[in-house]
This record gives sequence, structure tokens and C-alpha cells, in this order.
Amino acid sequence: MRLFYPLIFFLFACNLGFCQGNFIIKDNRASYKVKFKLINNLIVFPVEVNGVELSFLLDTGVSKPIVFNTLEGIDTLQVHDTERIFLRGLGSGKPIEAIKSRKNLFKIGEAINVNQTLYVIFDTSMDFAPRLGVPIHGIIGYDLFKDFIVEVNYSAKYIKLHDPKRYKAKSCKKCEVLDLEFYNSKPYLNAEIDVDDKKVPIKLLIDSGGSDALWLFEDKEKQITIEEGNYFEDFLGSGLSGSIYGKRSKIKKLYLKDFTFEDVNVAYPDSASIHYARKFVDRNGSISGELLKRFNMVFDYGKSKLTLKKNGKFNKPFDYNKSGISIEYGDVRLVKERQNRSGGGTKYDNPGTDLEGSTPIILVTTYKYSLKPAFTIVQLRKNSPALRAGLKINDVILSINSRESHEFTLQEMLEHFYGKDGKNIRLKIDRDGKTMNFGFKLEPIIKQKSPSN
Repeated sequence: MRLFYPLIFFLFACNLGFCQGNFIIKDNRASYKVKFKLINNLIVFPVEVNGVELSFLLDTGVSKPIVFNTLEGIDTLQVHDTERIFLRGLGSGKPIEAIKSRKNLFKIGEAINVNQTLYVIFDTSMDFAPRLGVPIHGIIGYDLFKDFIVEVNYSAKYIKLHDPKRYKAKSCKKCEVLDLEFYNSKPYLNAEIDVDDKKVPIKLLIDSGGSDALWLFEDKEKQITIEEGNYFEDFLGSGLSGSIYGKRSKIKKLYLKDFTFEDVNVAYPDSASIHYARKFVDRNGSISGELLKRFNMVFDYGKSKLTLKKNGKFNKPFDYNKSGISIEYGDVRLVKERQNRSGGGTKYDNPGTDLEGSTPIILVTTYKYSLKPAFTIVQLRKNSPALRAGLKINDVILSINSRESHEFTLQEMLEHFYGKDGKNIRLKIDRDGKTMNFGFKLEPIIKQKSPSN
């Protein structure tokens, strides 16, 4: 296989220092800003790989970039200098086969690396599009952070890449600066949780590729345990080595230096799913997107520092999906949409209804048929309101609270299930070609652990 770009360009780039496998910003610029989309607490932004523009997740939990070669849009991607390997990650399944490829050209706006190593995964189950509603072709982490000081602004939804040699930190009295530690090129921070009104120190992986708030690994010696009777079992996500299941609950408080969060959502993955992750014995869990998005932050891997400044999302309460429904984009469906258009006509026959010489305006009702994404129920939590109401897996949602489902994005649809306790949800669904109606109310599933309790 070969790159799209001429050999002469590659040789010239080597003379500029690219061949060391580092990113630089073209034209000797001091910084470059990249806009991103925040989808389900995950950062999605464009990355060009060997001349093909793809959508990547920014994932601090990975070392080398990974490309999923099963999705639409990368059929023309070519890689070379390859070898077959096996990758291992979260999940209780076996390692998955991948291709390791060197000397690939990566461009993130004006940031460029012409000697980037990547891994290509062909496993068809690694498809994030149904869960997120947008195609995800790959993930990138450490190799971007190691070469820049990376500013992540969750408020304005941009990443700013700074040349470390020319970066000048802004004075920030309300910021907290945390020390970073690294293991296998992944960043960790120290935090504390409240256990029986005592602060217990924990070490957390910074995992921007996870959408939850906090994961904790059960450890009786460190008093990291689940309160009996105050949790529910759930699907937590997908890792490189399969599905991850566990329990969800809340902790009373989480401390990041002087920043304090109360009633924080926490997931406890089952031991089989995190066997590989626990090879770093000091690790107690992960801090992920639902918490990270409450800050604007600056990563300085060179100095092992992370600067946090709280933003407008800081005090947002931590909610769970109270319906018990998990949905994905399924197959498309044919939708009949009504359209009103105005058309000209001749004079009305009845002169009393028209002015002499005028052209009447007639509203003509027309319809068009178009293919729209279908939202399919893929999981139902045990004893959830939706399950008790009679909904089933593979039901296709046609409308929610009298509004057609195709008018929503996937994220907008899910927001209905995070409403206040007692909120009425009315669903019209298609079940094997039959239209049916269901209703239920959202209800709390975890007892709040605020200090007043």
C-alpha cells in the first residue's frame, strides 16, 4: 500500500524534522484552533488521514491513534508499512486483531504529522455511529497531547493546540492546577471521595473517550464499595475487548483539590471487564466526559500539569436516564411529510371574493416521501418504567409526546428521558409493522446522597 502524497513531499518533510513522528503547526504558527462537536459528552472533530477526512474522538485514554476500517467514508484510505498485531482493552472478550501501520500523514487543520503510527481495526462491532448518531472513524489521544499544550474549551467547543516553546499561561486565580502522572502514555490525576464523611484518596485515569462521570473499581481495603440496595445494574459501554456491564449508583462527594461535586453519578464495572485495566494496581477508576465537560482545561504533558477552570456547566446536577430505554439509530424508514406551498391561480368565479385584476393566492397541500433514520430500542433496564409499560427491544419509536421522532437528533431524543421525576412520556412505536401507543412516568432510580440525608 502507499500514501496518496508524492514521495518528493515526504522526503522534503523529513528534512524539516517531521520524520521523528511529531505534530507541528505549519507556517511556524504559535497555535491553532479546531472546532469540535460535543456528542454524548464526547469530543468529535475532523482529522485528515492520508488525504481522507474522517471524524475522530479525542480520547486521552489511548496512546496511538486507532482507525475503524468498517465504516462508511474510509473505503479509499490507504496505509502502508504494516504488520498484524492483537489489541487488548476493556471488556471481558478476547483481544482483537488489528494492523499496525507506520508513516501515515495526519492533518488536524494546520497541525501536521507525516510519520504517524496508527492501528486499523476491522472488527464490525466497533461501530459508534448507532449510539452517537454520527459516524466515528477513529480515536486519537497521547500522540496529539505530547506535542502540544492542548487547551480544551468545553464551553465554546474548541480545542486549541499551542506550541509549548511559545505558550504563555494566562493568570487565573479561580483555576486549580493538578499534577499528572503517566502510565503506558495515559494521564492520571489524584482526587478524593467522601466515604462515611471521611476523605479517601483515589487515582483516576483521565478518560475523555468515556461519556460517564466517574468509574470506580471496587476495593474493600480502600473502602470503595457499593451501598447495598442503592444501585441498579446496567450496560456501561463497549471496549476494545467487548461489552462492559456493571452497577450504577451515586457517591456523596468528589474532590478535585478545592473543586467539590455532590451526588455524583458513579459506575462500578464488573471485575471481568476491567481485568486488563487493573494491571496498573494504583488505579482506582476513571474520570470522564460528564465531569470533564464542567471545566475548561489546559493539558501540559511536558510539565505533567492540568489546569482546570469551572465553566457554566459546573453546577449542573448529575442525572440518569430514568426511562430505562437505550436507543440507537436503526434502519431508515419512509416518512410521509406534509408541506404547504403557495401557488398562483386564475380569478375566482365569484367576484365577491376577489378584487378586480388581482391574482388570488391558493394554498396547495402537498406531500413528500423521504428516508429518515429510525430510532430503535436496543436495551431496556430491568424493572424500569418503560419495561413495565410494555415496551420491547426492537420497537421503533415513531413519536415522543406527539412530536415525530425524525424531527429529533439522537441526543435530543435521549434528553426526554433525563427529565424531572413524574414527567409523562408518551411513545408511539412500530412493532413488526403494527403501530402501538405506550405511556409511563419518569421515576427516580438512585437515592440522593446529599449531606442532609
